[in-house]
Amino acid sequence: EVQLQASGGGSVQAGGSLRISCVASGFRFDNYDIGWFRQAPGKEREGVSCTSSSDDRSYDLDSVKGRFTISSDNAKNTVYLQMNSLRPEDTAVYYCAAGIFDLDYDCLVPDVWGQGTQVTVSS
Repeated sequence: EVQLQASGGGSVQAGGSLRISCVASGFRFDNYDIGWFRQAPGKEREGVSCTSSSDDRSYDLDSVKGRFTISSDNAKNTVYLQMNSLRPEDTAVYYCAAGIFDLDYDCLVPDVWGQGTQVTVSS
């Protein structure tokens, strides 16, 4: 079964850090482009950070540039999103996805979605 399992969310004060993870099962992450999305209450889902597995294309939402970093560990078949200097406006459910890098579609056309992990940043 093809599946993405996200974890690592939680509650943190503004200025703090979190690292969320996404483990793939049933397929290899390094065969796909990968990304993290988020959806805050009452807002549409938006691409946060995406990266291509085949070249150096990448995307970061303007508001997270310099604070968030997407990375992967192919040996663990896991993707990470390191989030530093968190702000209350970063509060959202964060989703990982595997698919095709495409800036005309947020940053990724997803083939597989993870189930989401809640990140809450208090002021």
